[in-house]
Amino acid sequence: MNVDDLYGTLYVPKDGTMDPAGTCTTLTRAAAAKGATVIENCPVTGVQVHTDDLGVKRVKAVETDHGTIQTPCIVNCAGVWAAKLGEMAGVNVPLIAMHHAYVVTERIQGIQNMPNVRDHDASVYLRLQGDALSVGGYEENPIFWDEVSEKFAFSLFDLDWDVFMQHIEGAINRVPALEQTGIKSTVCGPESFTADHKPLMGEAPEVRGYFLGCGFNSAGMMLGGGCGKELAHWIIHGRPEKDMYGYDIRRFHHSLTNNNRWIRERSHESYAKNYSVVFPFDEPLASRNMRKDPIHKLLLDQGCVFQERHGWERPGWFNPDGPAPVLDYDYYGAYGLPKNENYKYNDLLDKEYTFSFPPHHHVIKKECLTCRNAVAVFDMSYFGKFYLVGPDSKKAADWLFSADVNKGVGSTVYTCMLNKKGGVESDLTVSRIEPGSTHSPLTPKFEGDGYYLAIGGGVAQQNWCHIQTVLQNEGLRCQLLDHSEDMGMVSIQGPRSRDLLQELLDTDLSNESFPFSTHKLVKAAGHEVRAMRLSFVGEMGWELHVPRDSCVPVYQAVMAAGAKYGICNAGYRAIDSLSIEKGYRHWHADLRPDDTPLEAGLAFTCKLKSSIPFLGREALEAQRKRGLRRRIVCFTIDEKVPMFGLEAIFRNGQPVGHLRRSEYGFAIDKTIGYGYIRNPDGGVVSPDFVRSGKFTLERMGVVYEATAHLKSPFDAENKRVKGIY
Repeated sequence: MNVDDLYGTLYVPKDGTMDPAGTCTTLTRAAAAKGATVIENCPVTGVQVHTDDLGVKRVKAVETDHGTIQTPCIVNCAGVWAAKLGEMAGVNVPLIAMHHAYVVTERIQGIQNMPNVRDHDASVYLRLQGDALSVGGYEENPIFWDEVSEKFAFSLFDLDWDVFMQHIEGAINRVPALEQTGIKSTVCGPESFTADHKPLMGEAPEVRGYFLGCGFNSAGMMLGGGCGKELAHWIIHGRPEKDMYGYDIRRFHHSLTNNNRWIRERSHESYAKNYSVVFPFDEPLASRNMRKDPIHKLLLDQGCVFQERHGWERPGWFNPDGPAPVLDYDYYGAYGLPKNENYKYNDLLDKEYTFSFPPHHHVIKKECLTCRNAVAVFDMSYFGKFYLVGPDSKKAADWLFSADVNKGVGSTVYTCMLNKKGGVESDLTVSRIEPGSTHSPLTPKFEGDGYYLAIGGGVAQQNWCHIQTVLQNEGLRCQLLDHSEDMGMVSIQGPRSRDLLQELLDTDLSNESFPFSTHKLVKAAGHEVRAMRLSFVGEMGWELHVPRDSCVPVYQAVMAAGAKYGICNAGYRAIDSLSIEKGYRHWHADLRPDDTPLEAGLAFTCKLKSSIPFLGREALEAQRKRGLRRRIVCFTIDEKVPMFGLEAIFRNGQPVGHLRRSEYGFAIDKTIGYGYIRNPDGGVVSPDFVRSGKFTLERMGVVYEATAHLKSPFDAENKRVKGIY
């Protein structure tokens, strides 16, 4: 093997190979021995769906050439045919079929002890197959299979050598003997690929009882065993044992899962970049500008460098050198398409492909410190904005939310939603509202109790589905209304936020009249908005929830009034830094479905002192009685080095966990990381266990001394959000 061009390698001594056909046969026999029935040559011709008394669509039966099977549950494992099987039940299955190939060489002398090789630079793999090698990879110009045939189940395509030859060239560079070796056989078959190169699993949002287990991106044999086990648990218990959100179909917004452009472009990009190094600040180029808020153009003109989340373009940071628009996808110049030239956005991304501090670190610093010392405005319009109303809404709110949200009208409460095991399915704010007199997105018309939910935009679909599932399981008669597209959300944060907003809002913003964690309907520059006194960055500030048509004038008024206070635009890169500095959690980073609020330092969000039942309460009470076997801890290091998460945590020289999230805190001028730690002895992780340990963090083989904090090292007394400076 040629290693002259390598700086280093990663060796996995227990890596190996398996026989796919033999594995399938063995699993089938084992399933039959446990009582499963396997019926071959039995095409599915339809899926029957019925609507229950609450209007919920559920699987009823499967129609086949051999008759109808009555069942409330099916799993779609149909590979490239999964989308067609989804259409039978009105379920979107966002995958696409492509030709995927490998070749097997003739016998190569002396190759028997060679390990499997993945050459990421060449986007090629070489796998030992007896005394030969199989060679395959991921090219930039894969062949799409648009007309998926139902009669192609055991067929193969002719190999297109013009497409595949790039893999041979990469393989010869790594194993020069291949240049003198013949090809014994070729295999080119259809394979399904997805927008992020991860499987599609879990219950479909459209139909209850319709589960997905498809889209494995040529990794089905590798992932199938574990995914099958988790999916079985999912079906039986309503959720998997492990955190499977990265594979959950609910990670995609419903507006994307039936969008052919998005599916095709993003699947191509994830295929072509499958072996690319995953850098911390990478962003997709494919299928951008799918969802844009009303002030997108204003921010773009001011140099906003956008990130993509859930289809939304959200502000990442603001480039002082002017606009950097995201252009239409060029397929990286494949298929004879011209590559985008003078592509400023792509050039900015290229400069950030590093594991050091990015070149725009100083720009993020300015945004953060302006927020800490003066005032900054954040466009958070991509947030999910739901209303929970209906006859059983109060009962639903008590059961759904870990905190007591049934305070007076005008209250806003930060809370979690939990699963049966006490794991956190979401963190959000819930505001108690009065019935409106119109059907406007700001003041919807309803009777009885109503709640306004503001939810992180990147997980809005997952939250929507979780709430609907709980309501349906409990038989609660409620409506969940989605007004995410109808409203914008502008957050004004910092010590001068009150001075600025007092000029625009027609209400008193003093602590007495407008305390923290409350909201009011007010006029902002003459436009009706819902103002909430909240903060995701640890400063005094207000969020303005604004009807779509009023977003531009309200934003412009904020910027004009803020000029004399030194206002600046700030993006989510700044929010990431500011929020970790204050100790706020990010869902699915340092807060996941397998973390409980007690472990995550969020016990204050749980109404355990009341007698009110809520989903997950029993699990939390049992955990509190047993004591915590793991606990989240904040770490800071004095050396100015970047960390990004997954760095190892050591206590007294023993590994006890890894960082979940890390950012640089500019106000305290330190790297900050959060991670869950365990007791190596399996005992309780108490505050004393944390205080008494000597901690270190390992980054890329270098060990750094770290200081452990049970509370945020920034504004530990929580004064700033209350306007006490």
